[in-house]
Amino acid sequence: MRLIGLAVVLTLSLFAAPRAAEAQQAGKVYRIGVLGTASAPYEPFIGAFRHRLRELGYEENKTLLIEYRWAEGKLDRLPGLAAELVALRVDVIVTHASSGARAAKEATTTIPIVAATMGDPVEDGLAASLARPGGNLTGFVIEDRELHLKRCELLKEVAPKASRLGILVAPTVQMSDAWFEALQTGARSLGVRLQRVNVRADDLAGAFSTMAKDGVNALNVGSVAWVLDHRAAIAALAVKHRLPTIGGPRRFAEGGGLLAYGAREGVDRWQRTAGYVDRILKGAKPAELPIERPTKFELVINLKTAKALGLTIPQTLLLRADQLIQ
Repeated sequence: MRLIGLAVVLTLSLFAAPRAAEAQQAGKVYRIGVLGTASAPYEPFIGAFRHRLRELGYEENKTLLIEYRWAEGKLDRLPGLAAELVALRVDVIVTHASSGARAAKEATTTIPIVAATMGDPVEDGLAASLARPGGNLTGFVIEDRELHLKRCELLKEVAPKASRLGILVAPTVQMSDAWFEALQTGARSLGVRLQRVNVRADDLAGAFSTMAKDGVNALNVGSVAWVLDHRAAIAALAVKHRLPTIGGPRRFAEGGGLLAYGAREGVDRWQRTAGYVDRILKGAKPAELPIERPTKFELVINLKTAKALGLTIPQTLLLRADQLIQ
């Protein structure tokens, strides 16, 4: 009988332990900091993020507070905004783009950071590896060297005579010599030479004039937030200088760029970001949460821009496109 009684007590203890833990957290109000480049373009994604948190059981203004800090296109404000969130002692910082991830990482080494989108954090020195980040940052990669090489390959398909491809380096991007040389090595197999094109925030036209003088005949603009904010101006200048261009998200082609090839845009990454936040709030460490790479990509071709450039898009490429903009 004593053994039976002991077994009952142990069984009840197993059920009581998690309930006691839940009771301890019942009065907890979590605070999340959102650090972003610009508010308007990200409204749908933030909406999906908040909706998923509600599905996971969090109630805003009851068990959850969200502090927003938007740079509104002025990315030099990001470090100061990140410092504000750190001063508020938020439980987690959620951000996007490499510029946001870097600003958050430089502001704190202890508060967990989840980047919904970013470039390669290993190349950027923000994580030890994708499988085991090893620090306080985790999240989702949308841009890496392989993706840049794939864009160069696509540019060669639409402009086979192109021999010098520009790689646009936005004001907020730090491209190391080692990273660029590795990309250069891969580009040689395509029969092209790459040229870094540094652009100043106040002189986009000057960068295109420099490319014209240097004989650049196609341009890869990547996926960074600064580029997307200026996509219409970049597309217009590219047509003026007769340069085929390729960017990352479909928004680049929709804004007038010739091609867009990158991770499929959608709310799913922000929903998964909410899942990572939930796991961290429940005790998971970002150092042990793997940084995920994209698995779904899309190709968008702007046929109006192709016509303006006097280019005929190969039929094989048209058949592979996910969207054609007429």
